[in-house]
Formats: sequence, structure tokens, C-alpha cells
Amino acid sequence: MDNNVRVWLYDILNALQEIDGFLGVDQFSFATYQQDLRTKRAVERNIEIIGEALNRICLCDETIIISHARKIVDTRNRIIHGYDSVSDEIIWSIVIYHLPILKIEIEEILGE
Repeated sequence: MDNNVRVWLYDILNALQEIDGFLGVDQFSFATYQQDLRTKRAVERNIEIIGEALNRICLCDETIIISHARKIVDTRNRIIHGYDSVSDEIIWSIVIYHLPILKIEIEEILGE
């Protein structure tokens, strides 16, 4: 595996761990998330990082398969370029349902 790809995979893993740290285990409900601007921005920023790293990986190594990579990159683009149309509900859904799957995939690729 290319060294850059490995670094980007660890960037994704780091961002996922930061999101977990921001939200804690069962500390945040959706209502709490909606009211906490700092946490929302921190989560969105980490999703941006994840999307950018995935984009770089996809361009560099087509053999690495990550579920929904294109959708994650598209979400990154929407947060950055369509910031006024970012929905708390969509971000929360991504965090709860999709990021745990992504974490498993990244750990498997890295052999952790």
C-alpha cells in the first residue's frame, strides 16, 4: 500500500475517533446535538476531512474499496460548498448509521 494512502486512511480513522470523542457514548441525543453549535461544527469539519481523504485515496488507488466512498465525498462537498443547505438530520444520520461501518472498513484495510 502506498504510504500516502496509509496516511490518509489514518487521517480518516483519526477523524472518526474525534467524532466519537465529541459525541461520547450515549451522551448526546439528536436534540442536544442540534443545540450545540461547537459540536456540530466539529463533526462537520471531521466529515470534511474524511471526505477529502477518501477522495485522495480513490484518485490514488482504485484497488481500495470503501462502501459509499462517492457519497461521503459528495457529503464533504455539500458541507463545504452548500453550507447553507446542510441538514442536522442528515449529518446525525451519517454519524449514527454510516460512520461506524466506515470505521470497521478502515480498520480492516489497515489491519487493526
